[in-house]
Amino acid sequence: MRDLDRMIDEALDQEERELLARIGPEPGFFGQAFGLFGGRLGWVNALMMAVQAALFLGGVYAAFMFFDAAEPVAQLRWGLPAAVLLILSLMIKLSLWPQIHADRLMRELKRIELQLARRG
Repeated sequence: MRDLDRMIDEALDQEERELLARIGPEPGFFGQAFGLFGGRLGWVNALMMAVQAALFLGGVYAAFMFFDAAEPVAQLRWGLPAAVLLILSLMIKLSLWPQIHADRLMRELKRIELQLARRG
């Protein structure tokens, strides 16, 4: 992969290298994660994270009550909701990963589009 990047860099002229340097490198993990909250769908992602946090906190509370319960029936009453809430929380969080990857892909496509527009 690094060889491919080096070959692409060698194929670019100086003006394109300067332009790509101004765009900057790809953002890190936290930059990509917080980038989910911007744009047209930022409010949807923020709402999903709020719901995810509420489900997680509810799951942690139910898990705490599960470990505090002494009778098997009480353990079932708290253990099953704890497991369901924590799994739902995880599912919502994992649903945001494809958006991060789509944002990365769009960023790369825009760089390619910029390069093609400058050549043509």
